[in-house]
Amino acid sequence: MDPVEDPAAPAPDPEAGSRDVVDHAAAISPRRRRQLLLTFALITLVVLAADQLSKAWALSALEPGTRTPLLGDLFGLQLIRNSGAALSLANGMTWVLTVVACVVVVVVIRASRRLGSLGWALAFGLLLGGALGNLVDRFWREPGFARGHVVDFLAYGNWFIGNVADIAIVAAAGLVMILALRGVGLDGARESDGHDVPSVAPSTSDEEAPGRTEAVQDDPVQDDRATPGAEETRA
Repeated sequence: MDPVEDPAAPAPDPEAGSRDVVDHAAAISPRRRRQLLLTFALITLVVLAADQLSKAWALSALEPGTRTPLLGDLFGLQLIRNSGAALSLANGMTWVLTVVACVVVVVVIRASRRLGSLGWALAFGLLLGGALGNLVDRFWREPGFARGHVVDFLAYGNWFIGNVADIAIVAAAGLVMILALRGVGLDGARESDGHDVPSVAPSTSDEEAPGRTEAVQDDPVQDDRATPGAEETRA
């Protein structure tokens, strides 16, 4: 017998999951959002301050081009002025790198308004602080406005020389990869939250079917003659 369907049961909405993901950002409390934005801002300021203070120290304490070993040939201090990007790439393209850094800053600040995840707040703070740290050099250091050379002094073997801002940017990239692999969205929602298969109500058995009990109680008692073999049994 086919299970009796309850006409009052709501039909499953295939768009419910997607609406839950879209509405997740709106469901974050204002207090929680303020806390995340404060965390994002504090990390940005800490990274920016650490980068600029360390560069100021390097300029006053290190001789340009002279390497000071700290871990043998693996790591040391060597002051240089970099007109290109990390790993000394794109030398002579300072204007382009300045524009790219400005675009990154604008995108991160705009996206931060949707923050709903502590992990993304940390990643955005590291990224923005690192981008601003190098951007300050681009704007205010020699040889001129928007053409300034970035101060690098952390020498990693014979591979490249970087700074604190570069460390923050690399850490942000790694954190973003972890969040993406875990399916954590910018608003804090996980990808699986919007793709859960709605549970299907179990089939209603004959004993639980609406109206089934009443129908059985209202039926008249069956005549023995309707039962096959009843006459033979009485005989």
